[in-house]
Amino acid sequence: MEERTTARVDSWLWAVRLTKTRSAASDACRGGHVRVNGTRVKAAQAIKVGDEVRVRLHGIEKVVIVSRIIVKRVGAPVAAECYVDKSPPPPPREVLAALPVRDRGAGRPTKRERREIERLMRGSPRRDVRHVPHEVPEDG
Repeated sequence: MEERTTARVDSWLWAVRLTKTRSAASDACRGGHVRVNGTRVKAAQAIKVGDEVRVRLHGIEKVVIVSRIIVKRVGAPVAAECYVDKSPPPPPREVLAALPVRDRGAGRPTKRERREIERLMRGSPRRDVRHVPHEVPEDG
């Protein structure tokens, strides 16, 4: 059986299990989340051995070097042999846990809540005019 020298990037991403479906791989290409050798590519772009593929899925960037071309989906151990993973390590869990998250279904923040959020993000002290002592003019 003859080994292929090129394959569609969406087909290869699906075959090596970087995406769950081929349509998800196509959507990632269409959305500009896939780069081959630093260039954004369409789903039909041909890749070859030695190409650097960068894929951004669910906020995490994967950087892989193509070491073998396949177009049929294979098991995870075989798929892992088809690329060399050069991805940066994921951020520590403490950093992810510290990110502010709004409760699902809470809707948009009100103007007051938005100002409180901005104040927290900036770290500036609260300036509330209601608590500033007023000078009362004397009648006389």
